[in-house]
Amino acid sequence: MGLIVWLIVGGVVGWLASMVMRTDAQQGVLLNIVVGIVGAFIAGLIFGGGSINQAITITTFLTSLVGAIILLAIVNLVRRGRVR
Repeated sequence: MGLIVWLIVGGVVGWLASMVMRTDAQQGVLLNIVVGIVGAFIAGLIFGGGSINQAITITTFLTSLVGAIILLAIVNLVRRGRVR
């Protein structure tokens, strides 16, 4: 059950982060899921907040979203030399 939650929440978080960073047209569903899951992991390392595995709350969702946005900003910086 935890894997299904990761995929669904990761997809939603990755999609929202790609909308914020305006990279949605470049990404597919699979990449949105990867961005969401890796972003949640990054946010957990940086902020040390709760995990999506423990409970899905507004705090963990927003923390994961911030982590995914940070991940996309780093990718844009490396790829293009600037943050959009």
